[in-house]
Amino acid sequence: MEAVTEALSQGAFSMELSEDQRDVREWVHGFAANVVRPAAAEWDEREETPWPLIQEAAKIGLYSFEALAQFYADESGLMLPIVNEELFWGDAGIGMAIMGTTLAVAAIFSSGTGEQFGEWVPQCYGSVEKPEVAAFCVSEPDAGSDVSSLRTRARYDEASDEWVLNGQKAWATNGGIANIHVVIASVEPELGSRGQAGFIIPPGTPGLTMGTKVKKHGLRASHTADVFLDDCRIPSRCLLGGKEKLDERLARAREGASAKKQAAMQTFEATRPTVGAQAIGIARAAYEYSLQYAQDRSQFGRPIIENQAIAFALADMALEIDAARLLVWRAAWMGRTGRKFENAEGSMSKLKASEVAVWATERAIQILGGNGYTREFPVERMHRDAKIYTIFEGTSEIQRLVISRAISGMMIR
Repeated sequence: MEAVTEALSQGAFSMELSEDQRDVREWVHGFAANVVRPAAAEWDEREETPWPLIQEAAKIGLYSFEALAQFYADESGLMLPIVNEELFWGDAGIGMAIMGTTLAVAAIFSSGTGEQFGEWVPQCYGSVEKPEVAAFCVSEPDAGSDVSSLRTRARYDEASDEWVLNGQKAWATNGGIANIHVVIASVEPELGSRGQAGFIIPPGTPGLTMGTKVKKHGLRASHTADVFLDDCRIPSRCLLGGKEKLDERLARAREGASAKKQAAMQTFEATRPTVGAQAIGIARAAYEYSLQYAQDRSQFGRPIIENQAIAFALADMALEIDAARLLVWRAAWMGRTGRKFENAEGSMSKLKASEVAVWATERAIQILGGNGYTREFPVERMHRDAKIYTIFEGTSEIQRLVISRAISGMMIR
């Protein structure tokens, strides 16, 4: 206790952002306000990948590995959530089109070798003149939350020193249009998730084709599609981490040893706070819009914010958004500084932020009344965009399962 008191007296604890963090936040906010927001409604209606906006992000250095590395290098872990909150405050669909590549990059970073990182990550982004995107392919038609039951298979062909992949992936962000696909496949199905590995599918590899593009409820500027793998052959060097490490891991799994990390879950663990920050950006945008609307809109001779029901709803929105952000920042800090998630703090952050986003955007529609239900006002789009956050990268139910197991030490089912 004395050490804590001494640290506080010396100012060791602070919740004030650094100058670098504030500068980056203002930089991304400016891009979101001046470039993203004015184009949001158009690209939502078009339901197409906003390549011009991805290129604009590349021109200013926002869409690049160098930017991602700068954000991740922040020792507090807060920079990446800050960037995502501001970008998704601008628009979630365009935000996902710009940031969707990050998931594949995170998979290469968490499971790959230094050589693989150096070879493939630049190809995920392309160049300013010709930007590219990347896709992380895990989910399947019959395997969403249950990643242990993946049917996509990877077989090693010793004669050619190649891996051969067969299967179907579903709900892949940038699926089929990506320059680089990172695919999670089962090498030894009887081992469940412990028998899986990550594979890089290089550009133009025969056997990889795009299925029907998904027409979605929200995030419509972000491309989502199925990906088919039909005798898709890739060089052995495309196995993330290399064959020697995979063989060692499979041997331990056969002996019954618990896996230190799983190919798919390792990526999700690293990205959950960032996904939560995206949801907070949507919620904050809806809150700010409805607050201004309530101050400007008059009924019965006075601004509607003077009605307690409206004012209290806005107060609750502000409260819940701040609470969710603090959970996200805590989880991001823990992940960056190597703290163990004893109570599933990463899942807590994603769960809270996603449910706040859905709830806050619904409250915004209610405050706007009939106007909120029309596409003339942005809160309708924000509500559609928010809903996916209670579903992808672990549904709310899965997050509660993870949390309940962590706090109880029991295998809750």
